Amino acid sequence: MSRREIRVTGYGGQGVIMTGYIFGKAAAIYDGVHSTLTQSFGPEARGSACAAAVVIDEEFVDYPYLQDTEVLIALSREGYEKYADQLSDRGILIYDEDLVTPDERTRGAKEFGIPATRIAEELGKRIVQNIVVVGFATAATGVVGKEAAKQAVESSVPPATVDLNLQAFERGYEHFGH
Repeated sequence: MSRREIRVTGYGGQGVIMTGYIFGKAAAIYDGVHSTLTQSFGPEARGSACAAAVVIDEEFVDYPYLQDTEVLIALSREGYEKYADQLSDRGILIYDEDLVTPDERTRGAKEFGIPATRIAEELGKRIVQNIVVVGFATAATGVVGKEAAKQAVESSVPPATVDLNLQAFERGYEHFGH
């Protein structure tokens, strides 16, 4: 495995930072490779733009900032607008199809849409939208293993919500083969 770079973007309150955290934890703790997480967000707690950047590598990550974004996960139109130009031509775009409409800037990339918000609502809690996306992105990209991602979800969410979050992960993962 060479260096893999993932950017997750959306609004505060969508679980953007948690999504990045889960990918980094899955890689470092459960897949046994190195990872870093950097994050940026507006001054508001919810509703402002935010992003998480994850670097995964077999070697020690000596530079934690993205240079060649391989995976862009866009959970909001504003986030897509801000980071679409940074996605590699050979990259992968994953987006919530109810919130983001890709344009020509990412046409060279592989594009995968998922109705993550709708799936989360079907499960009864819109707040698990990000975990639906974690499952989908795990299947679509292979940047972390499925079991590693599931373990990272299970160990990162509140104990009372583990079952719901694992259901959300599985629904997202299964949707990729849909």
